[in-house]
Amino acid sequence: MTSIHDAQIQLRELIELIQKLRAPDGCPWDQKQTPQDIGKYLLDESYEVLDALVENNPRHVQEELGDLLFQILFIAGIATESGDFTLADIMRTVKEKMIRRHPHVFGNVKVNSIKEVKDNWKEIKKEEQSSQTENDSPFRSVPRSFPSLKRAQKISEIASRHGLDWTTTDDVLQKVHEELEELDGARKSGKPQQIEEEIGDLLFSLVNLCRFLSVDSEKALNGSIDKFIRRFSYITNRLDAHGHATLQATPEILDTLWNEAKEKRI
Repeated sequence: MTSIHDAQIQLRELIELIQKLRAPDGCPWDQKQTPQDIGKYLLDESYEVLDALVENNPRHVQEELGDLLFQILFIAGIATESGDFTLADIMRTVKEKMIRRHPHVFGNVKVNSIKEVKDNWKEIKKEEQSSQTENDSPFRSVPRSFPSLKRAQKISEIASRHGLDWTTTDDVLQKVHEELEELDGARKSGKPQQIEEEIGDLLFSLVNLCRFLSVDSEKALNGSIDKFIRRFSYITNRLDAHGHATLQATPEILDTLWNEAKEKRI
C-alpha cells in the first residue's frame, strides 16, 4: 500500500509537471487553457471513471482516476496562477466541510442508523446554504451540467420537499397518460416546437414516476441502452452467420431475431 509520504511525493511531482506545461517554455496548448476550457473535459473524465468502476477493473479505474485528478489539479494550478485560490485552499475547505457534516464522528451527535446519518447530512447542508438570500432558487444546488435525467430527478425531489408533488403513484401515471395524449395532439399539429415541448413534459413526468417507484432514471435508461446494444449485436451476429447484412434484412426477419434475443433474455 502506498504511504502518505509516497502520495505526497507523487502529488508534488504532478503539480510540478503541470507548472512545467504552463511555463513559457512549456506546451503552447496547455499555456492557452482556461478553467472553462479544462472544465469541458471534467464530465467526460468522470463518466470514464464510472465506466471503469462498472467494469470492476482496478487497473482501468486507477488510470481513469488519474486522468480526472490531472484535470482537477490543472484547474487548481490555473487558479493559483491568478491568485483566486490554491490547492491547499481546496483541500482545507473540503476537509472542514466533511468534519462539519460528520458530527457523529467528529462531534457529540449520536446516530443509530445510516438513515439518520443521511438526514443529518441534508440538514447540515441546508443550514450551510441558509446564508443565501430568500430569493435564491431552491434548485441552485443542482448543476445545469448534470445529465438531463439526473437533473430532472434531483429537481423533482427538491420540489417534493417544498410541497409540490403528487399524492400517489397512480396520480403520476395519470399525468404520464395526459402528457402522452398532449404529445399525440402536438404530433398531429405538425408544429416542431410544440412537439419538442410535449416530449420534454412527457420525459419529466416519467422521471417523476421513477422517483415514486424508487428507480434511478439515469440508471434505468442506461440499462435499457445496454440491453438494446446486446440485442442489436445478437441480430447482426445471426445475420452475419448467414451471410446477410442488417440493411438487407426485412422488418419481419429483424423482428423475429429481436424476439429471439428477448426470449433468450439477452
